[in-house]
Amino acid sequence: MRRLFMFVSVLLAGLSAGGGPALAQGFNSGSTGADGAFSPASSVTVPLPPTGVFNYTTVNVPSGVTVTFARNTANTPVTILAQGNVTIAGTIDVGATAGSAGVAATALAPSAGAGGPGGFNGGNGTNGVIGNIGGAGSGPGAGLGGTFDSTCGIGGGGGGFANAGATGGAAAAAGGSAYGAPPLLPQIGGSGGGAGGLVGFGNTSAGGGGGGGALLIASSGTINLTGTLRAAGGKGGDSLAPNFPIGAGGGGSGGSVRLVATTITGSGAIINVSGGVRGEANSASCFQRSGGAGSSGRVRVEASTNLLSFTLAQPAPGQAQATPSVAAPGTATLANAPNLSITSVAGVASPATPSASFASPDITLPATTTNPVSVALSAANIPPGSVVTVRVQGQVGNVTSTTTTLAGSQTSSSATASVTVPTNQPAVISATTSFTVTASAGGGPVFVQSEEIEQVRVSATFGGASQVAYITKSGREIVVTAGR
Repeated sequence: MRRLFMFVSVLLAGLSAGGGPALAQGFNSGSTGADGAFSPASSVTVPLPPTGVFNYTTVNVPSGVTVTFARNTANTPVTILAQGNVTIAGTIDVGATAGSAGVAATALAPSAGAGGPGGFNGGNGTNGVIGNIGGAGSGPGAGLGGTFDSTCGIGGGGGGFANAGATGGAAAAAGGSAYGAPPLLPQIGGSGGGAGGLVGFGNTSAGGGGGGGALLIASSGTINLTGTLRAAGGKGGDSLAPNFPIGAGGGGSGGSVRLVATTITGSGAIINVSGGVRGEANSASCFQRSGGAGSSGRVRVEASTNLLSFTLAQPAPGQAQATPSVAAPGTATLANAPNLSITSVAGVASPATPSASFASPDITLPATTTNPVSVALSAANIPPGSVVTVRVQGQVGNVTSTTTTLAGSQTSSSATASVTVPTNQPAVISATTSFTVTASAGGGPVFVQSEEIEQVRVSATFGGASQVAYITKSGREIVVTAGR
């Protein structure tokens, strides 16, 4: 049986014609207060709702208390909205986990580090049964999996985010590319590091570290931060067994932290968006088995009155420190939000809320299915003629992709792509498209907060809410969360 896992991301560099101008507004967190006050007395793991959004009245995390979050199906960022003040003296942690170390045995369990909420998983190590190339990480800045030479498995690349991830080993497996922008619009987490490669059978290479999660805290009042906000990337798995040709994993990139309020204050705080350190290799003859370090993530502080003093945690060795971005707060809205989704694969309908997880299949194809298979796409508020890239990523080994073109109308279009899926391992399928901004016919340019819009970028996770960012001609970005 072939197992497929669904994940759809939309990256749109444009605003559809007919979407009229948006109006400037004063900052408001948008919290409804429906979740009441949040004030944990002891450390707690909070399940994320399907949207990833909490609507609190006030937030108080006391000293000595650590708050973590269980990822939801769509793996959305953590969004904490408050009508009143937010006080954080303890710790809020959306960090990733490390990849598992390589072992001198054939291991079947996944070895990838898990991304934090809104972040992406690392690559899975290979045991030589399917192939000898380590799995690539996930995310837009994914580190590549390590390959191999005649005697040594090669380390995986580090995840990229604010910068490129480091290469694994002797400039072998490439680190992931940089992505996103300092304003963190839309909010997104870090990318996973690649797993190590392997020579032969009987061993299992190390997994890549997960990417740090994404955390947004917005208050209509004051944010007082004296504690710790952590969105660190996971360490790459080590390859410490001497004399074994096992590649180490790359570190995942750090995630993102965005704070928005009328007033932000506090001192002695720590914000950690450091990338995961590389996996190490214990072999003088196979120095290229070491992985690459993950890039630092991003920090954004938006306040009318900014009195915050904080320290950034040290980046992974060889990586640059994160550079915080500071601005005044602002909001915007978008009508007729673009949407792209995968509706079926080989005639099997997609589930309403796919998990896009190698460990939990969303679709299982009949054993009689033959390659290539058909992937059906649907879209709304995207110009017909837009090119969609459909990407297939196996649990280990190389990534393949193909393109197709949307046909139909502005409000409803569709396309079909033919792809080859692995028959010996699970795979994740994703789709991406982009288009250029145009103003309504005869309506002139589009303005947000008195600035003319040049582009609009939309990011959506399959089964989750779309996020839209207006990009002005001055380079400013203004975030929107559109309806599903």
